[in-house]
Amino acid sequence: MTKLSRRAALLLGAGSVSACALPVREPAVPRGQAARATVLGLPNERFFTGEGFEAITHEYAAAMERRRVFLGLPPNAVLPPMDLLAVSGGGEDGAFGAGLLNGWTQEGSRPTFALVTGVSTGALTAPFAFIGPSADAALKNVYTGVTLADIAIQRGMLAAILDDAMADTTPLLGTITRELNDGMLAQIAQGYREGRLLLIGTTNLDTQLPVIWNIGAIANSGDPRAPHLIRRIMLASAAIPGAFPPVLFDVEVDGRKYQELHVDGGAVAQAFLYPTAVSAIRRANRAARRPVSVIRAWMIRNARMDANWAMTDRRTLSIAQRAVATMTAASGYNDAVRIWLNAERDGVEFRMAFIGPDFTVVYDKPFDQAYMTPLFNYGFERGRAGYPWVRQPPFTG
Repeated sequence: MTKLSRRAALLLGAGSVSACALPVREPAVPRGQAARATVLGLPNERFFTGEGFEAITHEYAAAMERRRVFLGLPPNAVLPPMDLLAVSGGGEDGAFGAGLLNGWTQEGSRPTFALVTGVSTGALTAPFAFIGPSADAALKNVYTGVTLADIAIQRGMLAAILDDAMADTTPLLGTITRELNDGMLAQIAQGYREGRLLLIGTTNLDTQLPVIWNIGAIANSGDPRAPHLIRRIMLASAAIPGAFPPVLFDVEVDGRKYQELHVDGGAVAQAFLYPTAVSAIRRANRAARRPVSVIRAWMIRNARMDANWAMTDRRTLSIAQRAVATMTAASGYNDAVRIWLNAERDGVEFRMAFIGPDFTVVYDKPFDQAYMTPLFNYGFERGRAGYPWVRQPPFTG
């Protein structure tokens, strides 16, 4: 049984059967208006890449200009080498990436990232990775200092029919709030002013499109609602459909109020780095043999890259669960290949880390420290020893 199916089975089989009111929501943003909807009223608080890349491309360009100012460089100067980091989804396997980052700090060569992106469990890691080594202890605690009780409250069996998920993730929001405190959010805002970007992906179920949230811009806005919004974005990105409830965001369009329903960013992609439109100028400069910055793209894949063999029972639920797990694994692999191919095209150095076949601790139950702590330690030791980053995804076929 896969991690996803075991997590769902535990949440389905636990808890008392109790009566509950059917969940309700406010009206969705009308068709075709999603790109005009806003939470805080910031023009660059988020990007709808399913409807074009102009806004996010402009944000990347603006960040580079802020970076030049921060470094004291003249306009249009070639920036010094930049490091970009993508942290993938993977549930409890996010303990691997957390351990790797902590070990990388100890090894001594961990860079300051100009861009960090996160999806699902990667969204829980990304803000700490963006802040840097000073946030290592908090990141470690997110993965080794929690149990299921710090993540979710199990609901009764009727939740499968009458509610929006098998568990309530109020405890997870509390964990995020405790570990990502206001001081850390101030550091994220400072990073934004320095020309660095922190982006987290969610999935808007109404539009069936990805949403990329500009966490640094939100933190830097000074809006008193910003801290709570950032923590809820992280919660939404990790909201596994069915197991964890979706997150509702109150938005406005032309002064009218609506609600959006967001879930795990992994419903669209397990990882992302930068859209192809962002690198058009870089490709043109390389073609004209003009100087360009050295860019290194790092990807932490919080999963194995080898096939996960398991005998599947000839039962409807087992077959469906295995098929979903297979689609998720294939999506994650394809995302890694896509990021690598884009990097190859753009002259960006690609490096990837993932859980190797030498990690043999067996997964037994959701958010169990008997699994997560050894996985954190595995990532930590590999990072501290100097992780052997691969230059392309391993091809299994």
